[in-house]
Amino acid sequence: MRIAFYASLKPPDHPTPSGDRRMARLLLAALREAGHEPELASRFRSYDGAGNPQRQMRLAAVGLGLAKRLARQLAARPFEGRPRVWITYHLYYKAPDWLGPRVASALGIPYVLVEASFAAKRAGGLWSTNHAAVEAALGRAAAIVSMHESDEAGVAPVAAHPGRLHRLKPFLDPAPFVAAVRARGVARRALAQAAGLSESEPWLIAIGMMRPGDKLASYSVLGRALQQCLDRPWRLIVVGDGAARAEVHAALAPLGDRVVHRGLVPEAEMPGLIACADLCVWPAINEAYGMALLEAHAAAVPVVAGDSGGVSEIVRDGRTGWLVPPGDADAFAAAVNDALSDTGRLRARGTAAWAKVGAEHNLAGAGAQLDRVLNAALRGVP
Repeated sequence: MRIAFYASLKPPDHPTPSGDRRMARLLLAALREAGHEPELASRFRSYDGAGNPQRQMRLAAVGLGLAKRLARQLAARPFEGRPRVWITYHLYYKAPDWLGPRVASALGIPYVLVEASFAAKRAGGLWSTNHAAVEAALGRAAAIVSMHESDEAGVAPVAAHPGRLHRLKPFLDPAPFVAAVRARGVARRALAQAAGLSESEPWLIAIGMMRPGDKLASYSVLGRALQQCLDRPWRLIVVGDGAARAEVHAALAPLGDRVVHRGLVPEAEMPGLIACADLCVWPAINEAYGMALLEAHAAAVPVVAGDSGGVSEIVRDGRTGWLVPPGDADAFAAAVNDALSDTGRLRARGTAAWAKVGAEHNLAGAGAQLDRVLNAALRGVP
């Protein structure tokens, strides 16, 4: 079926790489895998990160105007060319949906949300306009698809019917990672030569945009933790860039030449780079689930991570990696030391991680689950 797809925070073709953009692209791929025809309904960004009520009102006015125009344009199409369902991805108080509810109502089609979150504490605060819009959208939705338990718990009280809540495990296309694992030896030798790394040492990898807030906090914890692991041989490959680059580099500076900064890496090159590593390390402060952690597992790389959000749905403590309390640099250091103390166990957890992604987090499975959700919404099944 034809589907109108919208990401209120960031369109899937946004130039800045991020886990959010990556998942939006994967959702489109999963829908196509299931035989649907998704089209990007709009690139309008409703994001207000500063909590500016005036900006929120301006964005609302622009969004509502766009919704009217878009509804007219879609209604003017021949029936077979109109979308049968509207999907909005990643709805939350900083990026409400001013388009979907209005267009879906005008066309008489189901309105579906994927990865929505709701925090009652935002009522009456700096984002009160956006918060009210999110609450209204959740109450209007024919289906709400959550990718981890904490989001589902937040949206359940404001969903129109508990039967409209669905779960979808974070997922990716395993194929590029399978190929990367097979080519690991060649890629690792090439990277060792290009970056001045020793193949005999364990390689850690950390992947995250360098921006203020939670990402910078994660890098800060990582720097403090790895300072406690300097008596072991290892090198850290850091992938990411952004406005907080100087602060991130300062946080990792005490690690000296153990750190190799790779900056932004094209998406197509990421599977090969990740597969070269022996261990992915990421403190995951306030992480939703961590797309980079899932990618590490897809490349047969075990993970040491902070146990926040839905991270535990990807990383199985004691099976595919190590989970520690979020923000605890000492516990993180202990986990890294434990991981590096037994190379056989490290490889075994990487193998288990690779198998878990293939069985539980693949594109075909996600497409099938989304197909079931959409068909239930079309039937009006709560």
